Amino acid sequence: METIVFDIGETLVRDDRLWAAWADWLGVPPHTVSALVGAAVTQGRDSADALRLLRPGMDVTEAYGARVAAGRGDHLGERDLYPDVRPALAELRALGLRVVVAGNRSARAGELLRALDLPADLVVTSEEWGVAKPDHAFFERVLDVAGAPAHATLYVGDHPADDLFPARSCGLRAAHIRRGPYGHWWADHPDVTRTADWCVDALTDLPALIAADRTAGQGDDRTGPDAAHDRSPTDAADPPAHDCPPLAGSR
Repeated sequence: METIVFDIGETLVRDDRLWAAWADWLGVPPHTVSALVGAAVTQGRDSADALRLLRPGMDVTEAYGARVAAGRGDHLGERDLYPDVRPALAELRALGLRVVVAGNRSARAGELLRALDLPADLVVTSEEWGVAKPDHAFFERVLDVAGAPAHATLYVGDHPADDLFPARSCGLRAAHIRRGPYGHWWADHPDVTRTADWCVDALTDLPALIAADRTAGQGDDRTGPDAAHDRSPTDAADPPAHDCPPLAGSR
């Protein structure tokens, strides 16, 4: 393993404030939005459908633009980070890995994340790239900045359809983190457990797993045609076709 790439929402950053800001904009209690997000997640729908249930026909992108124009756009600070983020990223860099943050967020969110001075080599968002997950072009951009081949690059995220499945189908290795609504609800689905190299409860689980993987792989030829499918805990060569409800892109 040479490079590890992290999703943003509900992987590094809690989405609590994101949904609370939408609740405030729409004039409803925060718990109402949270409940509707949960309902959308369990149905395998886009979490933004929660907003459309409150305002039928709402153009979320247009509404977000109105929020920005009103000075009520993205806000991210230290308190929005999960507590394991800094120690995990620092330990991974100490292992000699290139650490990249790349997820579906606005350009403003990218600026705010970079201002936090995370122990990462690169922080970038989908809006800055002009392409969003689960589009395979997003993961092609990931590989452009990874500085490593696909089989030596690990993508870490909570969302099966946005993170896990497309990363694996592009040849990357993938880790599923059980946090946030998608991470918890879909954690034990067989397609998730079969597809993921690792399923973890905290980012601080990753350094030991990667160190053990490196030890186990010493002497292996990981540059051959089958290297992209070297993975643990299963030996399935390709991501399975998932039979759960289609998980729409969320963030």
